[in-house]
Amino acid sequence: MVINKTILTEIDKRNLINLYEPIIGYSAVSLYLTLWSDLDRLELMSKDFNHHHLMSILKCDLETIKLAREALEGVGLLKTFVKTGDINSYVYQIYSPMSAQEFFNNPILNIVLYNNIGDIEYNELKKIYQKVNVDLKEYEEITKTLNETFEATDMGIAEVRERMVLPLNIKSEIDFDFLISSIPKTILNPKAFTKKMKELIVNLSFIYNLDNLKMVELIRASLNETGNIDKEELRKNARKYYQFKYGALPTLIYRSTPEYLKTPMGDNSKRGRIIAVFENTSPYDFLKSKYKGSEPSARDLKLIEKLIIDYELSYAVVNVLIDYVLKKENNRLSAAYVEAIAGQWKRAGIKTAKEAMDFAEAEYKKAQKKKTPAKQISKTTKEVPVWFNENIEKELVSEEEQKELEELLKNY
Repeated sequence: MVINKTILTEIDKRNLINLYEPIIGYSAVSLYLTLWSDLDRLELMSKDFNHHHLMSILKCDLETIKLAREALEGVGLLKTFVKTGDINSYVYQIYSPMSAQEFFNNPILNIVLYNNIGDIEYNELKKIYQKVNVDLKEYEEITKTLNETFEATDMGIAEVRERMVLPLNIKSEIDFDFLISSIPKTILNPKAFTKKMKELIVNLSFIYNLDNLKMVELIRASLNETGNIDKEELRKNARKYYQFKYGALPTLIYRSTPEYLKTPMGDNSKRGRIIAVFENTSPYDFLKSKYKGSEPSARDLKLIEKLIIDYELSYAVVNVLIDYVLKKENNRLSAAYVEAIAGQWKRAGIKTAKEAMDFAEAEYKKAQKKKTPAKQISKTTKEVPVWFNENIEKELVSEEEQKELEELLKNY
């Protein structure tokens, strides 16, 4: 029996084929669409079928269907329940695919899609979902509000279905029993494998393509004097291994901002051009420009990777943060300071370069109001990025600020 836990649309079908099929394969997508088609007219649930029904339609054996089902479960499209007896009875609950925005923001599925289809096809695919940006600065909005258009009436509303997307279910190949048994008890704390640590190990194994044997080796190298696993050491060792084997970091830090998070085209002001730099440059290239073209330090790359994976900041926002901190801290990227700002921006829900710039400016102005005397304010206000001036196009800038601005734009 199939039960629909969500609201399914034609857009979901397109997302399944464009985004999910390169990851889970055509068999899994075909199974999902077949389960979908088995639903009744209201798309609530199906009648009872046997698995021969699926085998006949999909023209494959039961083992292939099982593998396809597990692939759907792994990416959060399906939940499976079984009642054992003389004849086993299965219930399949289907859930919506992620929206394109959710998918391209997902740090795992996004990487896997990129690796599976390559750079050219990935960028072509992003164009399909590109948001249409129109400059409306010369227009006046005349949209009516709800209460201007309709009168309210008192009506009881029955419980209705809503769109439901499952959180990503990583199908991990990590065998924790094997990991524990492979490390001598004399050096391992039995409580080392906490829930959080297991989640980290699963994520690292997925992002860095690590098997059980390699993970044992990395964990042993990451144990501290108390027999616990040092989280940062494990991340560092996994990263070093990946760089040694593949000659590069995972592709996250080499990406620029997805199209749907970019600002509308047509803003040719200096501020608009700076925003374009933040949006169209990868954090790696942006940081490299700050090193005058030299390779950034491993410490700084690790910090950038953490901002993207742990704090889930967009690439443009990471660039703004880098530029802001380097200017404020005399070209130093203090990890504690960077992470404090990253946490604040994440809590504020900042997604775009413009939002990050506006937020940084507002916070800076609040801090300046609390400072005295006036001489101190005058001295500190110079130690800010050139984009801090909202009227940068209209007001005169100093020769030093102009040079900084042109240098920033010239690099890209």
